[in-house]
Amino acid sequence: MSKKKKKHHHEEHVDESWLIPYADLLTLLLALFIVLFASSSVDAQKFQQMAQSFSSAFNGGTGLMEYPSPLPEEQPQSANKEDDQNEENENPEFDEQEQNELKELQEKINKYIKEKKLDTRLETTLTDEGLLITILNDVFFDSGVAEVKLNEESLIKDLSQLLVSDPPRNVIISGHTDNVPISNSQFDSNWHLSVMRAVNFMKLLLENDNLDERRFSAKGFGEYQPVDTNTTSEGRAKNRRVEVLILPNEFNGQ
Repeated sequence: MSKKKKKHHHEEHVDESWLIPYADLLTLLLALFIVLFASSSVDAQKFQQMAQSFSSAFNGGTGLMEYPSPLPEEQPQSANKEDDQNEENENPEFDEQEQNELKELQEKINKYIKEKKLDTRLETTLTDEGLLITILNDVFFDSGVAEVKLNEESLIKDLSQLLVSDPPRNVIISGHTDNVPISNSQFDSNWHLSVMRAVNFMKLLLENDNLDERRFSAKGFGEYQPVDTNTTSEGRAKNRRVEVLILPNEFNGQ
């Protein structure tokens, strides 16, 4: 009796070896996409949301995309403002010693103003920035002119002596005008006039060899920083002025 041959059925398996390089290719493409995406200007929150979506799709929620966003997270604006406010409260404009020294200098200048009867021409104010000397109503200048009046040069020399200090302080000279348009061929604007007045005033101060010219600077603001209304002659007169700001020593790099 012949033996019947048993038929063996072999299951055919599809060759899946191609999936490995294919998966590697997808990973590389995804990594390239991440680098390009991160290098552009994007919102950090949107980037992390996209990262989580890709993580879930390709790696079950873990793996390549679980790294944090390369962009720094922004702090809440309100918190930043509060920190800035705290810093301002902890760091006053200048310390008590400097205030006292500037007050002494102010008293010295006020004494000079009183002795010379210059109350209507000069005044001093202790501000958050330093000691401010205001020359009122363009007393050193004729209308529309940047050169200092010859008969006022002696007063400037007196002021220059009052600015001598040890250690030397930084001094800022600023010119200001009213808003009446300038109408001459020498200056094309009030701003131009105010700058040249500040420079010419500063040059006369620095004829004093005891002052360090490296400590001085000049600015012009034209009509853009009024202290009074420009609708009256009195207000315009107050706005036409030269200011000398004496800075505390801690602002001088001492």
